[in-house]
Amino acid sequence: MEQILLNLIENALKFSDKGEIEVGVDRDDEKKYFYVKDSGAGVPQKYLPRLGERFFRVDPSRSRELGGTGLGLAIVKHIVRAHGWEMEIESEEGKGTVVKIFY
Repeated sequence: MEQILLNLIENALKFSDKGEIEVGVDRDDEKKYFYVKDSGAGVPQKYLPRLGERFFRVDPSRSRELGGTGLGLAIVKHIVRAHGWEMEIESEEGKGTVVKIFY
């Protein structure tokens, strides 16, 4: 769980204009989850299904400036699946992204 949170927080800080993030724990009707929410630029809907693919970057030129290899979410996805958990990503351009890990 530590590696998941470190990767998600690092991504949130990297892609948030103001550097503001929220980390929390909540539950829906059936499952508990923890989440990391940022106030960044968000991800276009057409790219959401690709998040978590190894080496995928929404904007490769910007990612080079900020560093990273495109492996952070892929590692998170792998750990989540290994535990039998689920990952959900919601994003809205101009408003930010939230990643939820259901356990």
